[in-house]
Amino acid sequence: MFDILQKFIDLGAIVVLPILIFIFGLLLGTPARKAFNAGVTVGIGFVGLNLVVELLSGSLGKAAQAMVERFGLQLTTLDVGWPAAAAISYGTLLGSLAIPIGIAVNILLLFIGWTKTLMVDMWNFWHAAFVASLVYAVTHDFALGLYAMIAYQVMIYLLADIIAPAIKKFYGFPNITFPHGTSAPGFLVAIPLNWIFDRIPGFNKIQADPETIQKKFGIFGESTVMGLMIGLVIGILAGYNLQGVSQLAVKTAAVMLLMPRMVSILMEGLSPISEAANSFVQKRFPGREVNIGMDSALSVGHPAVLSSSLILVPITILLAVILPGNKTLPFGDLATIPFVVCLMAAVFRGNIIRTVIGGSLYMISILYITSWAAPLVTASAKAAKFNLDGHSSITAMAEGGLWPTGLFIFAANHLPWLIISLVLLVSLAGLFYVNKTTKTKETKEV
Repeated sequence: MFDILQKFIDLGAIVVLPILIFIFGLLLGTPARKAFNAGVTVGIGFVGLNLVVELLSGSLGKAAQAMVERFGLQLTTLDVGWPAAAAISYGTLLGSLAIPIGIAVNILLLFIGWTKTLMVDMWNFWHAAFVASLVYAVTHDFALGLYAMIAYQVMIYLLADIIAPAIKKFYGFPNITFPHGTSAPGFLVAIPLNWIFDRIPGFNKIQADPETIQKKFGIFGESTVMGLMIGLVIGILAGYNLQGVSQLAVKTAAVMLLMPRMVSILMEGLSPISEAANSFVQKRFPGREVNIGMDSALSVGHPAVLSSSLILVPITILLAVILPGNKTLPFGDLATIPFVVCLMAAVFRGNIIRTVIGGSLYMISILYITSWAAPLVTASAKAAKFNLDGHSSITAMAEGGLWPTGLFIFAANHLPWLIISLVLLVSLAGLFYVNKTTKTKETKEV
């Protein structure tokens, strides 16, 4: 059964998601034709989104490699990127259990009313598999690895329920949330940073959202022109010739324009399913709501996210050079920075300056954690028979350097059963508070 499920997931998001959307639509009472069209539209949206992301990854990847070579960076751990991390995660027996366990945990929490998140984006259960694999690499305890996987998934559902209102307010996506291991952790990082930024005299008055920038700077504040200028700067830093600089500039401008269009196609397909899900829940469970759990790719098309992320690429490479003790060579996940900071941008209300500064501080912690975790990632890759391509040490910044990964690695090294149990209990208590206590208070106020 696990093999069949794994083969289904291996078909990829552009096939799996349309099928799941169609099935969910039928189960929720959506007419077959409408559910089918919704699924196909979501698939088309993901194809378009992947094409734009590949354009961004290809152009940024080559520019980043050129910058690394130009600056002569000698760092021992290579950032191979999230695709390799996902392959490593699902390449072991422990990792292959992440999908069925993730589905079971989600169904249980939905049934008892302790989450509003209906997880559709099953591919991204690889984050739980990744964390569990690292815990196993430390302890060699299979049962503990499974326990860590469950605790991580419960924590992600808690984050998904917490961030849903911010996603609706900032991105305008009703009944959508992101139980995405790359993006959700950044939300909690941004909250205390935003509190600090709000209390810095002068700095707290700076408005730097895309709309304000466009009003102040005219054509130079438009998202495509900003992408063009950022591409010019990155190309110059990479040492490109005139042709290379100009082509990179146009490609980044294209990403700034095309990404939001692809996201709008995705939302067009998701809207009828989201409406049907809430109608279904309201009929059977009055007073409850459900949020569709999706990949945070839906949010990376926002101008504030893309602009901040492009600026953070050279900053991240510079940080890798100057940070004492850092061993990570940023590469594969430089194009994943939009996913890392997309929910930080929501907390900062689209303020590009805050997102760049907050993102830079976040990248410092990511570089240090990923350098610390690299031996475990490398060990997990060897266990999954992943081709290291001659590299003695590898990592993936977009998961290997995030604070939940650091938390679980710390737990694995110090009283693992106790600390992971605390993570699970705190997450369950948080879910209870968010979905039970808050609802009771709102009912009394009404």
